Amino acid sequence: MSISTVPSSTVPSSTASVPPLTEAERELLPTDDEVAHYEEHGWYLTKKLLTDEEIDELVDASERFYAGARSRTLPLRPPRLAYWEPGDGAVQRHNDYIHVESDPIARILRKPLIGAVAARLAATQRIRLFQSTLIHKPPVADEPSNIVPWHFDKHYWATCASERMLTAFIPFHDCGPRMGTITMIDGSHLWKEIGREDSMTKHFADRDKSDLERVLAENAAYNNAQVRKVQMEIPKGHMSFHHCRTYHGSGPNRSDRPRRAVSLHLQDGDNEYRRFELSDGAAVTYNHDALVRRLPDGRPDYADPEYCPVIWSDGTQNFTTELGGAALG
Repeated sequence: MSISTVPSSTVPSSTASVPPLTEAERELLPTDDEVAHYEEHGWYLTKKLLTDEEIDELVDASERFYAGARSRTLPLRPPRLAYWEPGDGAVQRHNDYIHVESDPIARILRKPLIGAVAARLAATQRIRLFQSTLIHKPPVADEPSNIVPWHFDKHYWATCASERMLTAFIPFHDCGPRMGTITMIDGSHLWKEIGREDSMTKHFADRDKSDLERVLAENAAYNNAQVRKVQMEIPKGHMSFHHCRTYHGSGPNRSDRPRRAVSLHLQDGDNEYRRFELSDGAAVTYNHDALVRRLPDGRPDYADPEYCPVIWSDGTQNFTTELGGAALG
């Protein structure tokens, strides 16, 4: 595949202040009742946060990306990188670090309003981007890769200290059950987890789907909870948020067009790297660990602005590239 890039001088500055919200944007923030709903149910469906023009730019920019356009490329490919290429065929496409490799997409994903909504839900003053994945689910009803089994994100964020991380699912069109929309297991973020295994630190794509069904059923039974599946009906420009411990998944795309989206993973300002060991004593690694700068104590810096920029803060202070940013919370 031919890849076009732009000079490094066009890379967005890592030192920037977050502009305040307009009065109209403030009206789009979750209400106290909606925050309480998120805390009880583990998910939230937003008001319209993106304009039609911004959504259309996401579509256009994603098509340019698939055609080979890159603002820059990663300096190396981490071992667990999800990265669809044309040779992979008509499967579900996942491309991690889209906020690094595509400036047009990053500009929209870093919209302060998205961060402000996340901050309200996570009860934090600062939100940093953690990861972003461009997704394209082809309109092939029996394509096995289109099925996303039940999982929760914190399983493969084992190296993150925070329990307040959350994900925004951002479709590029109206998105409902026929397209294989995201589906939440209502209230599952409150369950006490049992049966923790080393395999749970792997991404869902690297795990057995039937085993994930078993894990969900066993954890529901242990918590005396019903498995209540809530399919998200998301209008164009809206998005859903879910807690990092909310079980979720998605079904086949039975429509006549691709389901296009970004999965935008966000971290609160207090999140930082923590060592997490498997049963044999080996340390778990996340893809960031091969890319981000190091803190003075040698740990990966999950506040490295090149990969994890601040997208919302209550203050108007500048965010510099000095080491130790993870302590700024």
